Amino acid sequence: MVAPIDQSPALRPSHPPTTDVRALASQVGARVEGPESASVSGIELRAQAVQQGDLFAALPGAKVHGAQFAGEALGNGAVAIFTDAAGAALISADVPVLVHPDPRAVLGELSATIYGHPSERMQVIGITGTSGKTTTSYLVEAALAAAGRRTGLIGTIETRMAGRQVPSALTTPEAPNLHAMFALMLEQGVDSVVMEVSSHALALGRVDGTRFQIGAFTNLSQDHLDFHATFEDYFAAKCRLFDPDSAVHAGRAVVCVDDEWGRRMAALAAQPAVTVATTRDADWRATNVALGALGAQSFDAIGPDGAVLPVTLGLPGRYNVANALLAVAVCAEAGIDPAIAAAAVAGVAVPGRVERVDRGQPFLAVVDYAHKPAALEAVLDTLRGHTDGRIALVVGAGGDRDTGKRPLMGAVGARKADLLVITDDNPRTEVPATIRAALRAGAEAATDGRADIREIGDRAAAIAAAVDWAAAGDVVIVAGKGHETGQEINAVKHPFDDRDVLARAIEARLAGRTS
Repeated sequence: MVAPIDQSPALRPSHPPTTDVRALASQVGARVEGPESASVSGIELRAQAVQQGDLFAALPGAKVHGAQFAGEALGNGAVAIFTDAAGAALISADVPVLVHPDPRAVLGELSATIYGHPSERMQVIGITGTSGKTTTSYLVEAALAAAGRRTGLIGTIETRMAGRQVPSALTTPEAPNLHAMFALMLEQGVDSVVMEVSSHALALGRVDGTRFQIGAFTNLSQDHLDFHATFEDYFAAKCRLFDPDSAVHAGRAVVCVDDEWGRRMAALAAQPAVTVATTRDADWRATNVALGALGAQSFDAIGPDGAVLPVTLGLPGRYNVANALLAVAVCAEAGIDPAIAAAAVAGVAVPGRVERVDRGQPFLAVVDYAHKPAALEAVLDTLRGHTDGRIALVVGAGGDRDTGKRPLMGAVGARKADLLVITDDNPRTEVPATIRAALRAGAEAATDGRADIREIGDRAAAIAAAVDWAAAGDVVIVAGKGHETGQEINAVKHPFDDRDVLARAIEARLAGRTS
């Protein structure tokens, strides 16, 4: 059974405002060709998703110009088109055509205007960084809800608004969909929105037009260097949420300064940043970290006023102490009593983030989203601290993504695990064996490696092999895909959930069957 890659439908308000195209053109400095009168009630980039009353944003693409789909968009109800001069030359329909020299540069502000600037009427909190965005978002949302806020969540795993869950296709949606989503949240009574903000979203303008009241930074490590030319370029994209010269910089900044990138970010922020740290002095500090049973831990959060807040956390790992401390500090900036926030984080579990799979087996089995060298090392160190046994790691790397991190991930696995099973992740359009070879090369080059290295391309078979290897007291970790429920091969997403596959392998072993 296979299914095409998901294209989630847009989430829109039931009663959007309407705006005359002349006002829109004036706002962004566009000229209007053709008729000059039409009322717009939405905006859409995909012709097939256009609804009645929309402005169709026909942008130039890498291979095809969006204006080539103008006919389909008009047939679906578009009343006007927004494009550049090249796109306008392709359009012969008798509708208003707003022409701008760089339409993508103003798409966010245009979208915000069409939907009535909804982000200005809610408290929007943006969280960025390489690792920890999802976990911190869940922690902040839980704390806001505990304080009586009506919350929205936009992130990698899901979108939630006022209790309604909607699967996410992108960590951050394109600007037209994002502002439509904000408008729908506002319509449903949401007053506080927590959203993950990826480097792609910042670099590509997906969050343009959003008014962030608070921006939070977790950390920075190697990732996305297939998209960003250099690590500095990657950092610069993150800076857009904090740099006072950026149109989307947050009103207030809360920054974890455990790494040098956080310290640079704190120095850059528009106003003095509120700093958070687990390893050095900062406005908010974590002390007395203690490990509990089954990955639980506790620590004391010391705030700027010197008050000590005890925090209990069900999520393992020092990095989750940093995430929880950051969440408490963010909530304090959002006007929430830190004691309420500290109590609220205790019960938070995050899908696919060190998520236990328990079928009564005598060893610990977990699934985690770690798909970057630093994140993989952190989760392995965490699990090593919770066991006296051995660790089996099942991991691969995504195709059509940063190739430089592959040997680094292999090396981490060889150094930190006792059994390293190299397998396929989401090969996408690449040859899977080529990806595996890069991980294996890194693993075999790790002179301080301890692991037995195996290569099993079939992910289900790789997971089963790790389960069969484990003895009582050991740990099996399946890393890379976390909450994902599909495996993408040649633009087709096959149903595959690491948690389900791991559970079946454990059940097969317990039943005495060959797994």
